[in-house]
Amino acid sequence: MSTTTTTATTTSSSTPQPKRPRPTVGRVLAWVAMILIMAVTLLPFYWVLRTALSSNAGLASDPTSILPVDTNLRGFARVFGLQGSEEAIADGGSGASIHFWTYLRNSVVVATLVTAGQVFFSAMAAYSFARLRWRGRNTVFGIFLASLMVPSIFTLLPNFVLVKQLGLIDSLLGVALPTMLMTPFAVFFLRQFFMNIPRELEEAALLDGASKIRVFFQLILPMAKAPITTLAILTYISAWNDYFWPLLVSYTDSSRVLTVAVAVFKSQSPQTGPDWSGLMAATLVAALPMLLLFMAAAKRIVNSIGFTGIK
Repeated sequence: MSTTTTTATTTSSSTPQPKRPRPTVGRVLAWVAMILIMAVTLLPFYWVLRTALSSNAGLASDPTSILPVDTNLRGFARVFGLQGSEEAIADGGSGASIHFWTYLRNSVVVATLVTAGQVFFSAMAAYSFARLRWRGRNTVFGIFLASLMVPSIFTLLPNFVLVKQLGLIDSLLGVALPTMLMTPFAVFFLRQFFMNIPRELEEAALLDGASKIRVFFQLILPMAKAPITTLAILTYISAWNDYFWPLLVSYTDSSRVLTVAVAVFKSQSPQTGPDWSGLMAATLVAALPMLLLFMAAAKRIVNSIGFTGIK
């Protein structure tokens, strides 16, 4: 028994352990460059947080301080409408009422409408380009894909005229409509995945008597769960961060989204100077949900983009 134990101990101790790679000049320089890039990338976010946690009077007295000056949460209180007018004016705010929860609701509604509509219709268009055989399919797809090279600003005026004629100006549906149907990127993204699905699976389902519609909804969509989820996340973030189009078509609080509300918040600053603390608090509140969503789904997004063949 002791001989066996000794032999096992000797064998395990003689097993070569994996050696850690020795630090080289190139590896050290790569890590230094990566740390510098991360620092430059994260510095603006830290500066927003530092300003939001400071008071306007403290910022004026010590604008170069790295740490928050006169740390407080009064900027967030102004954003959420928890400060009275006199107190807000004393802290450097405008004292105007801010309908934060209305803006938040509008952003959620618009981003949800855009995401649901765009993912659904883009999936159907992508399946048509990837699997259905019809005359001129490749030509139409090439023309459709070429629209990726058209700057979005060129489509603002036609979209505005269309939305105005439909009577949807200053409405949530008018804000969501131009990107609610489909986009070239979404169609291309899903088409790449659909083309990788073996045709034998669809042929077997068709032989069993399933229709093309049933194959799409019961076979293709469940298999495309990962890229569809990724596309939904990217679309939701893009719709949430959109600014110029909502600014163009929303005129009242009933249709304003958070990104536009931040600009309105800035325009309400008193003549003594911008309410930097409240403005940065509003910016942080508007951006934080999407930052957290992207951080949580970053790995899934990278994996899905690599799997669909986009290099």
